[in-house]
Amino acid sequence: MNSTESLVRRERPGDEAAVRTINEAAFGRPDEARLVDSLRSVSGALSLVTEQGGVLVGHIQFSPAILETRQDVFPLAALGPMAVLPQHHRQGFGSALVRAGLAACRDAGWRAVIVLGHPEYYPRFGFVPAEAFGIRSEYSVPREVFMALELQPGALRGRSGLARYHPAFASI
Repeated sequence: MNSTESLVRRERPGDEAAVRTINEAAFGRPDEARLVDSLRSVSGALSLVTEQGGVLVGHIQFSPAILETRQDVFPLAALGPMAVLPQHHRQGFGSALVRAGLAACRDAGWRAVIVLGHPEYYPRFGFVPAEAFGIRSEYSVPREVFMALELQPGALRGRSGLARYHPAFASI
């Protein structure tokens, strides 16, 4: 990826159709695109795009989630979906989106992020299996695909429990 030709920025009005196309192409189905549309209006949600030469080629979304512990309910950011047009894979667009998104989450005051994703991909950004913190997903998924990242060191210490995503995730 040539940084002089690409840009990561917040999604803005008018980007919706391109974001929908990116998600449908990346996932090969409309479910994630519909999820993005549903989450767009959720308070606290963060949506970023990357463009190259003025054309959107990637998208990432973060939405509020919670960790139910014995002591309290702890707010989390949930990463996903993240998508890059297939013809732009392995060019650094996804990595740029994840890094910019994590920085934006940190700036917004989020202390930890969860993701259901590829266990070969997300550890490069510091994600570890969520079970290392005693956190499990509300969804029945292989443990290696459910990961967590502390944006603030120690944020998840002693906070084991069940992570719950925004209800819109139940649609995919």
